[in-house]
Amino acid sequence: MTWDGTWTEIRDDAALTALLGEPAPAARAKERDVLTDVDRDWLAASPFCIVGTADADGRCDVSPKGDPAGSLVHVLDDRTIAIAERPGNRRADGYRNVLANPHVGLVFLIPGRGDTLRVNGRARLVSDAPFFDEMVVKGHRPVLALVVEVETVFFHCAKAFLRSQLWRPETWDPEGIVPRRAVVAQRFERRGASLEELDAYYGPSYEEGIYVS
Repeated sequence: MTWDGTWTEIRDDAALTALLGEPAPAARAKERDVLTDVDRDWLAASPFCIVGTADADGRCDVSPKGDPAGSLVHVLDDRTIAIAERPGNRRADGYRNVLANPHVGLVFLIPGRGDTLRVNGRARLVSDAPFFDEMVVKGHRPVLALVVEVETVFFHCAKAFLRSQLWRPETWDPEGIVPRRAVVAQRFERRGASLEELDAYYGPSYEEGIYVS
């Protein structure tokens, strides 16, 4: 969409603060630089996180990561966590960003909870370490881990989830206006495949092979 000159754009921090106001003292002071016991409990209960990265020029990428609760995050110490890489599409966009710019932001979710845990820090890629033995899922040891040195950690309130009604099943309609996965894949990714082939591919066997390259 082309800007038509009627938009009012915010261009500096002062204008943004004038519009939104100052954060409450509790919001400003809630950041920590070490993991507490509650943070560790949250990480142990979370099966899903979103990892935000940016390349050297500031171009951003956000990638979802998931494993069974208790297996998603390996806590190395009060300032260091690791997330295993599992078999995927091999694009590795976020990992390539980390090689150029180590700064990452992570959001950890627990199904049904509106609040989230946010972690910001510096990341590196590790292809092997003794702790990999503790990150085995369904007999598969990871070949890569994202190791994050925690700089800030804090809890985020539930307002976004309450507004979106994300955890309310009665609002769910996963294929209401959006085509099913096989149709999307045929249009954008696997144009030579039939819908029958793609429906079979994304059927029960798809979940059975998610830990196999």
